[in-house]
Amino acid sequence: MLNIDSVRREKNIAIVDIADFLEVRAQTVSDKIKGRYPFTFNEALEIQRHFFPEYELGYLFSEAVSTA
Repeated sequence: MLNIDSVRREKNIAIVDIADFLEVRAQTVSDKIKGRYPFTFNEALEIQRHFFPEYELGYLFSEAVSTA
């Protein structure tokens, strides 16, 4: 799972909001957040600039570290 998932939850941004912004299906965004498929660089950059400008691109799209 990518860090963007926890950040979007903290900011109450739904997967469907990101999907609508990118003009793709919500399932596509969900699959990419889960790491099943990669985000393109342009998708990642657009998401970061629009929804999460306060976060570094590298942080958002790197794997979340489990503390379990």
